[in-house]
Amino acid sequence: MSAVLTSPRAALLLVAAAGFFLLTHADAEAQWWKRAPVDFEECADAAEKAATKTEKTSALADCNARFAGRRKPGGGYSYYDFLQDRTFDIAGPNPTPEEQKKIDEAYTAYLANQRRSNEAAQATARQQREQQEQQVQQLQQVALRADVERVPIPVERPKVQQAVGARAKSAPCTKGSFSCEWPRLSESLNDLKKLFNPTPSKPAKKG
Repeated sequence: MSAVLTSPRAALLLVAAAGFFLLTHADAEAQWWKRAPVDFEECADAAEKAATKTEKTSALADCNARFAGRRKPGGGYSYYDFLQDRTFDIAGPNPTPEEQKKIDEAYTAYLANQRRSNEAAQATARQQREQQEQQVQQLQQVALRADVERVPIPVERPKVQQAVGARAKSAPCTKGSFSCEWPRLSESLNDLKKLFNPTPSKPAKKG
């Protein structure tokens, strides 16, 4: 009796297991026919077949998030790093850890070059400002010298001449010399002229 009851139960379990195997196999075959895209281009082609524009936009965003690389015409993939504005060659649709390390090292070098370039540009600008300031100072000095040259300098010669004349007047006259006797002769001649040519008197006013 126990063997009879056990036999139908075993048969049911066997049927259930077979059904589960068939369903799993069928699902696996369906997944094989609908396999996941291997790169961005394949994913984008599938996204283009979306029913609505919203689904298409969402599918393309998902493709962009899943795959960083893009196919190259000659084979292989390339990765564009917008931080460096530079493209790197990679083996697959996404950078490997070793490839990502090289990309990060290149970015560190890029930042160092940018810093050196900025420092050089600042030094050049500072040097140009200093040169301009020196030129302005030189122009100001030239203008000051020109102003000084335009101011007339007092001539000392008239003072010298006055001093010489004053010394000549104060010097003692040598008796018997023409320069000493001429003033007295000139006064005597003036007196004689007055005697022979008297000054006419003014007529008296009539009352």
